[in-house]
Amino acid sequence: MMNQYLLTIPDYLMEQARTAAEEENVSINQLLVSFIAEGIGQRKAWKALQRRAARGNPEKALSVLESLNGQPPEPGDEMPDIPQ
Repeated sequence: MMNQYLLTIPDYLMEQARTAAEEENVSINQLLVSFIAEGIGQRKAWKALQRRAARGNPEKALSVLESLNGQPPEPGDEMPDIPQ
């Protein structure tokens, strides 16, 4: 089943949507539906991360890190060099 929803979009965004749809060789409708689905997916992921973070225990996490006693990270887990 498909629903219709009248959406008012500022002119500058509509022009950008037209350009993007042409570049992707899809209709504006397909492009906007895709963007909405992406946004909803990202929102769901963010909410799930927030729920997991709320269940976290900072003291327990720190105790795990402290138990490593200065061991070096495993290959690939090193901190990246950040230029200052």
